[in-house]
Amino acid sequence: MNTILRCTSVFLLDLDGTVYLDGTPIGEMPAALRRLRGMGKRLVFLTNNSSRTQTEYRQKLTRMGLFEGGDLVYTSAMATVSYLKERYAGAKVYLVATDAVREEFSRDVTLSEDDPDVCVLAYDTTLTFEKIKKLDFFLKKGKPFLATHPDDVCPTAYGSMPDVGSFLAMFERSSGRNAVIVGKPFPYMGEALCRLTGAKRREICMVGDRMHTDVRFANNCGFRSVLVLSGETTSESMGKFPDKPDLVLESFDRILIDNLPSV
Repeated sequence: MNTILRCTSVFLLDLDGTVYLDGTPIGEMPAALRRLRGMGKRLVFLTNNSSRTQTEYRQKLTRMGLFEGGDLVYTSAMATVSYLKERYAGAKVYLVATDAVREEFSRDVTLSEDDPDVCVLAYDTTLTFEKIKKLDFFLKKGKPFLATHPDDVCPTAYGSMPDVGSFLAMFERSSGRNAVIVGKPFPYMGEALCRLTGAKRREICMVGDRMHTDVRFANNCGFRSVLVLSGETTSESMGKFPDKPDLVLESFDRILIDNLPSV
C-alpha cells in the first residue's frame, strides 16, 4: 500500500477537474470512493466555489453517485461563516452572494444592507452594478473586508468565467482595499477542517488539480497532497510552480494501485 493511502485518514477532495469534469465522474471514481470508505477513510468534498450551498453540492454529488452517508461537503463560504463567528461574533455583515448562499449565511450571522460592521464577497453569479456600488461605498468607509477565496476564474463547460479574484482586482482599483481571504490556499480553512474532522494535520491529504490553490493549500496547512492531472494542471505546467505535491496521479481513482511512487 502506498504511503499516502496508508497514512491518510481524511481525504479532502476538490471537485471539478478532480472527482468530476463538466458533471461527469472521472474514470472509475464512484467505485474508487466506495473502496476508500470501505477502508475507513473519511471523504470531505472541498471547494473554493462559493456560488452554491453545501446542500446544492451534496445533491449534485449524489446524482453522480459520488456522495454517500458519512461524507462531508465543505465550501469556502462555510469556512467564511466559521471565520465570522470566531473573529466577528455578533457583527452585522454586508454579503455579496447568490440568494441561496445568503440564506445559508443568514442561519449563523446577521446580514445588513445598510449599516454593516464587516463586508464579505463570495462568488456571486448574480452580481449587479448596485451590489458593486454598495460594497465599494462600505469599503471606502473602512469596513473590514473578507473574501471567500482568491480564484481568478471558475471553469465551466463554456470556458473559464471571472471569479472572486477578478472581482477583488476591481475593488482594489476602485477602493484601494485588499480583502482577508479565507479559502484555499490560505490556512484558515485548513484549521477549520482540523477542528471539524478531529484529524491531525499529517492524517489529512488534499487532492486537487491546481498547484497554486490545492497543493499550496496542503503545504500551507501541513497536510499531505495529491496532484491529479485530470483537470487544470499538466505534467509540463506543474514545474512552473514552487509548490511540490507528495504524489502525482493521472486521476484520483488510481490511488488504489499498489506501489505508487511519491515525487
